[in-house]
Amino acid sequence: MTQREFYNAIVNANVNDEVTEFATAALAKMDAANEKRRNTPSKKAVENAPLVDQIVNEILDAESPKTATEVGEILGVSTQKASALLRQVVAEGKATSEDIKVPKKGTVKAYTLVSVEAE
Repeated sequence: MTQREFYNAIVNANVNDEVTEFATAALAKMDAANEKRRNTPSKKAVENAPLVDQIVNEILDAESPKTATEVGEILGVSTQKASALLRQVVAEGKATSEDIKVPKKGTVKAYTLVSVEAE
C-alpha cells in the first residue's frame, strides 16, 4: 500500500476529524511536491538543452536527412546520445524521422527538420 492509498483510505473512512484533516493535508503536500518535480527540468535535461538547440538550429535542415551517427560526429557525442536527442526533437514536433537504406549498414533512421510554412 502506498502512502497515497493509505491517506485516501483514511479520508474515505472518516475515522476521526483530526486524522482526516492530517491525511487531507498530507495528500495536498504530496500533490504539491509531485507538481513541483513534474515542472522542474532534470539536471540532464538542462545539460542537453543546448545540444537540442544546436541540432534544431544548426545541424538539421529540411532538404537532406541526417542519421544519428552523422549528428553524433558533429556534436562530438556518442551515436546513442545523438539518437536520444533526435528522438526528443521529434517528440517536440520540430523534426521528422524516416527509414533510409545505407549501403553496408542496412536500414537506419534519418531525421529532417520540419519545414514551417507561412500561413
